[in-house]
Amino acid sequence: MSIPLLNYPLTSQNQRVEGYEVPNEDTPTVYRLADATSATDIDAIIWAAYRQIFSEHLIIESNRQKFLESQLRNRAINVRDLIRGLGKSEVYRTQVAEINTNYRLVDITLKRFLGRAAYNKQEEIAWSIVIGTKGLHGFIDTLLDSDEYFQNFGDDIVPFQRRRYKDRPFNLVNPRYSSYWRDRMMLESIGGPSSYTARTTGVASKQEIRRVIPANFIEMAGTMITNERNYQRTVATVTSQIKDMQIPDTSREVATAQPTMKPVAVSLPYRYIPKNPTN
Repeated sequence: MSIPLLNYPLTSQNQRVEGYEVPNEDTPTVYRLADATSATDIDAIIWAAYRQIFSEHLIIESNRQKFLESQLRNRAINVRDLIRGLGKSEVYRTQVAEINTNYRLVDITLKRFLGRAAYNKQEEIAWSIVIGTKGLHGFIDTLLDSDEYFQNFGDDIVPFQRRRYKDRPFNLVNPRYSSYWRDRMMLESIGGPSSYTARTTGVASKQEIRRVIPANFIEMAGTMITNERNYQRTVATVTSQIKDMQIPDTSREVATAQPTMKPVAVSLPYRYIPKNPTN
């Protein structure tokens, strides 16, 4: 028995407020399967789905889901099924889900599947519990089967960011490079073999020591090694150079007669002050 979704307070976000803005460059383009009349329109829908769910960072040939594309072209599935398949794909699991905490996964998935950010920390916690109990696939199913998804996108509209006014689009945020990912990579590198371990054990071979030192460090160290210098030859060369060196005489004669100065009367201001001033 799964735990029901916890209640969380809603906040006033742009997508929850009816707007009367004039269409501009930030107005999202709606890709609807019902309006597709040619293969070019289907291609545009597939591209928009990849760009929204995978982001432009993961749109490469090896990440294509050709089976889902073929089903959509034959109208065997609708757009919601295509979005569901992309969310449950191996690409989304390895390149988005596994490299983030559940909290950040909730935030990224809400932005890409529902077109909005998480309302608050309480909502992130509530959906994180769903991930912990139902897994990633159960989390995707719950989002796509929700009333919010149906009311905004239905079965034939590709999800989009609702009411964007500033910052870059949600789907352009790279999920990999976050503080969690950096800390995780650092811990994995520390937990593995290190040059300190190889040096302190005393039993490591040269091959093991080289294996724990990065190859680029070896190359960098090789470029910094200076040519060897023969100490005895250097001393002999310097000695021969200073052996016959003549040091110039920079001394100067000191005059025996000291100059004399005659006293000169100076008129100072106090000479004009009377000795016995009278009131």
